[in-house]
Amino acid sequence: MAKKRDDLEEKILDVDASMQGTITFKDPVNLRINGSFEGKLDARGNLTIGENAKVKANLQGDRIIIAGKLTGDVTATISVSVIAPATIQGNITAPRLSVAEGAVIDGQISMGNVRQPGESPDVSMTLKDVAQYLEVEAKVVEEWANKKKIPAHYENGSWIFNKSSVERWIQEENARV
Repeated sequence: MAKKRDDLEEKILDVDASMQGTITFKDPVNLRINGSFEGKLDARGNLTIGENAKVKANLQGDRIIIAGKLTGDVTATISVSVIAPATIQGNITAPRLSVAEGAVIDGQISMGNVRQPGESPDVSMTLKDVAQYLEVEAKVVEEWANKKKIPAHYENGSWIFNKSSVERWIQEENARV
């Protein structure tokens, strides 16, 4: 089911230790790293690199906030915020970027539509696919589509959904709650 902001706030993981490896979060979380981390990190939701953090990793996430020291590339589907005294040595790819005075970035910046690795921009989903993806009944999704609450178009007697549009809609709905 689409997660509401309350669910996201309940899943706060505050890491104040040294960690190493590959970490992947499938569900949205609020992850805050205050210690050191080395490896690869893929988090949905909000990822914060605290002011005292030392991270050597490639980061992927929805919303990423960096205030500490990062060596590695950053890819965000929604936004990256760089807050002083952040020091980043690596490339940043995100549709939105904010950089505070005093923050340092040594790398290339690319701002455009960012897709998940391997995701095609034209992935179409049926009503049943979206219902399974959102973990709700198909009749609920159909009602949303009829009321234009979810992005979809009616074609040859069936509702068609674009996966990236549905994912964007989920993020927007989470932001409103």
